[in-house]
Amino acid sequence: MNFLRTFLIAGILAFAQLSVLASQVDTVETYSLSMKKTIRAVIITPDSYSVGQEFPVVYLLHGYGGNYSDWIKKVPAIGNAADSQKMIIVCPDGNVGSWYFDSPADASFRYETYVANELVAWVDGHYKTIKNRSGRAITGLSMGGHGALYLAFRHQPVFGAAGSMSGGVDIRPFPNNWDMAKRLGSYAQFPERWEQNTVTNLLYLLTPGALSLIIDCGTEDFFFRVNNNLHDKLLERNIAHDYITRPGGHNWNYWTNAVTYQFLFMRQYFDKQKPN
Repeated sequence: MNFLRTFLIAGILAFAQLSVLASQVDTVETYSLSMKKTIRAVIITPDSYSVGQEFPVVYLLHGYGGNYSDWIKKVPAIGNAADSQKMIIVCPDGNVGSWYFDSPADASFRYETYVANELVAWVDGHYKTIKNRSGRAITGLSMGGHGALYLAFRHQPVFGAAGSMSGGVDIRPFPNNWDMAKRLGSYAQFPERWEQNTVTNLLYLLTPGALSLIIDCGTEDFFFRVNNNLHDKLLERNIAHDYITRPGGHNWNYWTNAVTYQFLFMRQYFDKQKPN
């Protein structure tokens, strides 16, 4: 009887310890001054958060039609990644179809300003973060893959590493899809807006070594061709990047696998920034 009681107590203590050490998932409310509204985000802190000093942050963007809760609902294992990679993961809300632009056609969509400026400042003000680009990375899927590269290219003092999974990295071949015309106006009427706001046309902002980049797209994905074209253009400009392709389509099976490589890449970037 004493043995059984001791065993049960030990088990309870072990479970309690595991609960304390598990990553914590919070849904927070942030305020966007530029859009004058409250916006939610999921923030995952690692098990070591309470005893650590400052942690790097990965901003993880959702795709078209999704919201801030997509990643934690579809891939709950990202909580384990926060633990194993010892980093904070922030999943912003990019609305149904913002494409993470500051829309020239709709002043209520200013998600570039929100994610790159307002949200980063809010997270740095409320969490123990490394408050410079050496401790910040951004990645995402589909619309969020476009958004991550778009924001990183245009805000290099903010983000030091960026990734994309199945990203819509060239929006021009899809003028009638995914609310992009609502954000930019029609391609026929405002071609300059489309040219200026597509990732593949922003490579002039980069110099070799400016950003650590990882790009991933499945061979059966409808965005595969535009990702291959981006890869070729980066090679032409001598912009170092990791480029991953493998069989797979535009779906959560692919992204569940892909995000593991994204987090590993970001962790390696963070480690390289540490002083010797």
